[in-house]
Amino acid sequence: MAIGSVLTPHPDVLVLDEPTSALDPAAAEEVLAVLQRLVHDLGTTVLMAEHRLERVIQYADQVALLPAPRAPLRVGTPAEMMAVSPVYPPVVDLGRLAGWAPLPLTVRDARRRAEGLRNRLAGRVPTGNAPAAADGGTALPGPPANESETGGAGGNHGTPRRRRAFHNRSTPQAPNLADVTALSVCRAHVQALRHIDLTITPGETIALMGRNGAGKSTLLNSLVGLVAPSTGTVRVSGAPPHRTPPRDLVRRVGLVPQEPRDLLYADTVAAECHAADTDAHAAPGTCRALVTDLLPGVTDDTHPRDLSEGQRLALALAVVLTARPPLLLLDEPTRGLDYAAKARLVRLLQELAAGGHAIMLATHDVELAAELAHRVILLADGEVIADGPVTDVITSSPSFAPQVSKILAPQRWLTVPQVRKALS
Repeated sequence: MAIGSVLTPHPDVLVLDEPTSALDPAAAEEVLAVLQRLVHDLGTTVLMAEHRLERVIQYADQVALLPAPRAPLRVGTPAEMMAVSPVYPPVVDLGRLAGWAPLPLTVRDARRRAEGLRNRLAGRVPTGNAPAAADGGTALPGPPANESETGGAGGNHGTPRRRRAFHNRSTPQAPNLADVTALSVCRAHVQALRHIDLTITPGETIALMGRNGAGKSTLLNSLVGLVAPSTGTVRVSGAPPHRTPPRDLVRRVGLVPQEPRDLLYADTVAAECHAADTDAHAAPGTCRALVTDLLPGVTDDTHPRDLSEGQRLALALAVVLTARPPLLLLDEPTRGLDYAAKARLVRLLQELAAGGHAIMLATHDVELAAELAHRVILLADGEVIADGPVTDVITSSPSFAPQVSKILAPQRWLTVPQVRKALS
């Protein structure tokens, strides 16, 4: 709709800023296909700023690269720029590792050259993402969790759609941080969630995936108490979040929303940190120490509105983590992040999971899920249609499979680091 509105006066040039960052993979392909038709059929020039190179590089005729702050602009064909760029999508990274020349830019091109690499990897087993043992992390503050009220993530309470079953490798002996039983949510006469059953245990990272409107944000909001169940139950650390006082709830569960600015209301970073320490009953300086780790170089007097999208996300994450909630929820955390910021976020979330935090992130970023998640839950029309280990779920879904998985199928590799480790 937004693209259609700006095309009304028939401009010669169309400029888009991160047009696919909030879209699921199928919707992103539809938008990019429309843009390609504008170029081919109408002769429109399309200039696009985009961090998700794995989505857009195959559509580009030219790439303009800003390699570093104040560095001169470099312009060339996608193949020329990917050969020298400090950032590149997994298909290019895999091509560099395999020594392919010229470098592939599409999954189709890479698959045509991948037979030799598949032969080298034959008989090797990918190292999967496995959650830390429940007793292997650091102690976490906050109220103890009650025992599970459900039999696990695969329960069926009258779900009309058949769920794809996978073996769940999360640590079974750990007490659950969250139990969701037969949860349904109806909002404005729309059934947003239907018969959801799941459990969340310490140390696991869950990617919540599905098309736009599938119910991902509603499920996160239910876990943090912003949405009350229409039917069914939600319990976080043994208590229903929608009935838990906010000062207690922040020590049980924290949510970083799609728009980090929704959490940021003060005029300076220092004021945000002071408020976060006060709300969490944390020692003075707790939030500021987290900000220093996540945002090196950002001063106390910086206004949150003057930060980039990735910096605002990091500040909001520091605010939420000040209370050290055992369960951390993130809604589209990589939207608008460049590769470096995304790598820092991944390292932080891996450290939190290794320390015993449970993390659930709603995301359309299939490469993030492949790198970070232990478990994937797929939603469609408010229902869970698949729930299991990341490799099992995303390799069985063409829409949500990462590039490496598509290139090396039927072998079950997900990321370039997995392949690199196997070949080393």
